[in-house]
Amino acid sequence: MSTQFELAQNPVDVISAVKFARNDHNRLLVSSWDRNAYLYDTHAEPGGTLIRKFEHPAPVMDICFGRDDNEAFSCCLDWNVRRIDLTTGDLTILSQHEKGVRNVVFSATHNLLISSSWDETLHLHNLSTPGQHAIVKVESKPFSISVSATKLVVAMSSRAVSIYELATLQEASTISGHAQPPVWQNRESSMKYMTRAVCCMPNDAGYASSSIEGRVAVEWFDPSEESQARKYAFKCHRQTVDGADVVYPVHALAFHPVHGTFASGGGDCVVALWDAVGKRRIRQYQRFPSSISTVDFSADGRMMAVGVSPGYENATEDVPDGPTKVFIRTLTENEAQAKKK
Repeated sequence: MSTQFELAQNPVDVISAVKFARNDHNRLLVSSWDRNAYLYDTHAEPGGTLIRKFEHPAPVMDICFGRDDNEAFSCCLDWNVRRIDLTTGDLTILSQHEKGVRNVVFSATHNLLISSSWDETLHLHNLSTPGQHAIVKVESKPFSISVSATKLVVAMSSRAVSIYELATLQEASTISGHAQPPVWQNRESSMKYMTRAVCCMPNDAGYASSSIEGRVAVEWFDPSEESQARKYAFKCHRQTVDGADVVYPVHALAFHPVHGTFASGGGDCVVALWDAVGKRRIRQYQRFPSSISTVDFSADGRMMAVGVSPGYENATEDVPDGPTKVFIRTLTENEAQAKKK
């Protein structure tokens, strides 16, 4: 039976990311504009337990687990990328960008931490060689990044998308300073408006991206004409209000690690599940109390974390009143499974 509950001891400002650990499926990291990162045990007791809070000097924009469940990495509006020892609470600066850092992702296969900043660069941190990092200039301002088993997708302003091979980035990461690894593919977004999120498929076949204008696009890596003909975009997260069609930004995307379906979350306070291959909606959940800012599935696919924050799409300091909460949903065995035709 599916159940849903609200985490106890929630952040007090906009939630920027929720991330489950790879091994302990009850372990959850949450980053927030309240300048903290939080580590929870979601099922230690009813409502979960806050294990530890990690204070930063500025809003924390993203977070991810590292080489094991006791290591994390964060990025911040103070321009810094940090390693967090989740056991001792120690924070160590790994690199500093020249503007705020929007995203951080880790590839366990390549032992590679990648951060993306509004200074139009990526920082490549090869964890085998601590103390140095490579700086990669990208085409424009990165809005969202995601890794698959072999690829990094960088979604940027001006509707630009760059796809890198992680093996190439791993090689470049051994350089201390500026590096310019070749881009595997440059693409233009399938959507007309600004990209909000990008997320790679768990089978390494492609990715989904979302826009501020209530659309999601699904594309495949294979550059063949036949494969590229499969890509499509669709409208979602829209509501009729007083007879008018209101369009909401789609802030969050997350692929289910087992079934390969994906969740989208929008400014309409709704999370929906989609079958990317079958091009159909599987289900839509009842409205949450605030705009959906972030979504993630546990590695075993049995849980979904949903971060909600009022006025998230406005990105202003004058956040309207409303709840800032994290919800944990335990999924039934077939809840996120594509429906048979």
